[in-house]
Amino acid sequence: MTAVEKITPADWMGAADTRALFDAITAGGGSVRFVGGCVRDAILGRPVSDIDLATDVEPARVIELLGARKIRAVPTGLDHGTITAIPEHRPFEITTLRQDVETDGRRAAVQFTHDWSVDAGRRDFTMNALSADPDGTVYDYVGGLPDLRAGRVRFIGDAAERIAEDYLRILRFFRFHANYASTVPDGEALQACRDAATHVEKLSGERVWQEMARILVVVEPMQVFALMEEARILRLLLPVGRSTSRLQAMAALEGMLKVAPEPVRRLTALIQPNRQEASQIATRLRLSRADTSRLDNLSASRGESRAGMPELALRRSLYMLGVDFFQDLILLDWADQIARDPSVAAGNILDWKATWDAAHDWVPPDFHLTGEDIIAAGIEEGPRVGDLLEDVEEWWVEQAFRPDRDGCLERLRLMMRRR
Repeated sequence: MTAVEKITPADWMGAADTRALFDAITAGGGSVRFVGGCVRDAILGRPVSDIDLATDVEPARVIELLGARKIRAVPTGLDHGTITAIPEHRPFEITTLRQDVETDGRRAAVQFTHDWSVDAGRRDFTMNALSADPDGTVYDYVGGLPDLRAGRVRFIGDAAERIAEDYLRILRFFRFHANYASTVPDGEALQACRDAATHVEKLSGERVWQEMARILVVVEPMQVFALMEEARILRLLLPVGRSTSRLQAMAALEGMLKVAPEPVRRLTALIQPNRQEASQIATRLRLSRADTSRLDNLSASRGESRAGMPELALRRSLYMLGVDFFQDLILLDWADQIARDPSVAAGNILDWKATWDAAHDWVPPDFHLTGEDIIAAGIEEGPRVGDLLEDVEEWWVEQAFRPDRDGCLERLRLMMRRR
């Protein structure tokens, strides 16, 4: 039975781009609705970023109908019935109603359908199977509305069967529980995740990191990671030393200092400060080069900051490592002390705060020389230019940044005479 409810339409439901897409498809005799996360979050009054649509029109015909209205359409996932429509201001994913005909735990073969209830039944959680018209009419085929309002993350139908269709749904369960649940975990869902835990090792690193990154930045990560640890899943995803208490301390510090959570920093807090293990995790999760470098550098630099650092030592570290990077280290080292020895950390809170405030307010000075100054002093272009520039800069830092340009040039001349 279909449950129908009316909500107050959000502004984006009637925006010009949205109307253009709906008009193009319905003009050709098709039906189209908002689906999934945008409907779920609109009902809860949460911000909506991605707007996904579903239609009973097959992809080739959708492209044709959009083209007739001069709306660009990109075939981003035709095998699964998805095209990306790009009207004036923002892209929209439009997916043809479908049902799974074959699954292997990682991917699915689908066929198109005209039945909205069939399409809803192939989704993961009841709260994600809602669809809506632009006037705010919400359609619920699987009991998603009561689950959403009760804060209950529940698989559609048999939880074990849903997970066997795509093992990534194990991680999605924990992510959605962390973000939407206001009750204890659904017993059937949690047991199905436990039973299928070993299958997460079959998932690609990219897919795992995509979910893990989202779980890492939830407001209260301790509970969900403790739940994943208890379900024997975290040890399979991160087969290295771990500390959920340090991650919790990190989250608390971020809240106190009004710092936005960031997944690589929180991942560094979760695993032990071991560079070799960090490299292992970066490989397992197929992190980007930038994220791999960041994880490695944060792991290697742990312990660089401390509570109540002397001003000169702090300024040197800030200059050499960069303000943003050093602030990450303060958070990591502070969280480490909280997790390791809460009483000592409590006694050091004012000193840690002083270190943080000094780092946060520091403006790095500009070094007075460039490579052109080295060449103008008579050094031919080549590696020696960079070496001399670096040596003078290190001296300037050791002098607490006090020497002016003339002082730096005099130091350069002295170094050149010595060499």
